[in-house]
Amino acid sequence: MVSVNINANFGVPLNANAPTVLEFSDAAANKAKALIEDEGNNQLKLRVFVQGGGCSGFQYGFTFDEKVNDGDHRVEKNGVTLVVDPMSYEYLAGSEVDYQESLEGSMFVVNNPNATTTCGCGSSFSV
Repeated sequence: MVSVNINANFGVPLNANAPTVLEFSDAAANKAKALIEDEGNNQLKLRVFVQGGGCSGFQYGFTFDEKVNDGDHRVEKNGVTLVVDPMSYEYLAGSEVDYQESLEGSMFVVNNPNATTTCGCGSSFSV
């Protein structure tokens, strides 16, 4: 009989050779800070997550959240906290969360070097 040891190590990047840092740009932190101030709730944090869907298989999502869960990764910048759950972090390690304003509109974006394909809108990807 052959014994197999399986290790479910959630929160470890898919590509172990990739940097494990998640960057939070000044533009994203400043925009999040302005939105939090407009909301009048200094307990809010910017949460980025990955979920199934989109034209490339996965898509990015952003929301504001008061809660930080066990295992969440946190990045502090300019008085704002960026929060990522462990499963999403596997796909986002080595990425940068940024904020861009262009002719297409203003939005938070993820510059993800782990993505092998992305769609035209920039909000979905595959690895």
